[in-house]
Amino acid sequence: MKHLHSIRERIIYAIIWLGALFVALALLAIVGYVAVKGAGSISWAFLTEIPSRMGKEGGISSAIVGTLYLTVVAILISTPLGIGAAVYLTEYQPRRSRFTRMVEISAEVLAGIPSIVFGLFGFVFFVIFLGLGWSVLSGGLTLSLMILPTMIRTTQEAIAAVPAEFRENSLALGATRWQTVSRIVIPSAVPGIITGIILSVGRSVGETAAVLLTAGSALGIPILPTDPARSMAVHLYFLASEGISMERAYGTALLLIIMVFVINYLANLSRRRFSCRLKT
Repeated sequence: MKHLHSIRERIIYAIIWLGALFVALALLAIVGYVAVKGAGSISWAFLTEIPSRMGKEGGISSAIVGTLYLTVVAILISTPLGIGAAVYLTEYQPRRSRFTRMVEISAEVLAGIPSIVFGLFGFVFFVIFLGLGWSVLSGGLTLSLMILPTMIRTTQEAIAAVPAEFRENSLALGATRWQTVSRIVIPSAVPGIITGIILSVGRSVGETAAVLLTAGSALGIPILPTDPARSMAVHLYFLASEGISMERAYGTALLLIIMVFVINYLANLSRRRFSCRLKT
């Protein structure tokens, strides 16, 4: 019996190991293929010049600025809303209340809505109804709606993971509920909150349909939030789908991958530092 149990554990371990190896090899294959195809297109001019003739000439500096601009606007809007909603649901509402359950179900449904639907909503509501036009603000607001469920759920999990003893000890020392939440719970949940921000940034950077319908596809560098912008994902879509330049498309894809890696590395580094500070 023990022998059979040991064989079963080895089989399960082998399946898990093979699954992890497959994921790693798939990532290396995709990144390697894009790097081989796109490395030759990357140059200083490619990074600093504004694209012209629909991207056939020039660089992608405006697309880089537009991507960062849209992502920052979306994160600035969704982060306080997501953290605030998660704190209220976790700390101020009963765990199994109807309101909490309704909001959680709404967030799950919102997370499953296709991005093109968000794009259509953003186009009708922000671009046309509110009169914001194709702009960074319209695109950022639409992206914030898309990533808000991720922010709420990850922050809820991070706050719920904080030991109950922390809250009880703080309240026993005479601290108010808000002092406990703001000075004990939220700082302890910062690593998990940063994880949610990382996931949100990754989705914002790689989004195409929603950005195309709300931020537009202007080739110039956006200065004001009311200016239209073209993200790197949208620029890549035009280069590849219209056959403008596959070399530049692969170069843009490589830069997009590098940007995601850098963002994830910096975010994980900051998360580890916060975790070390909390432990000390």
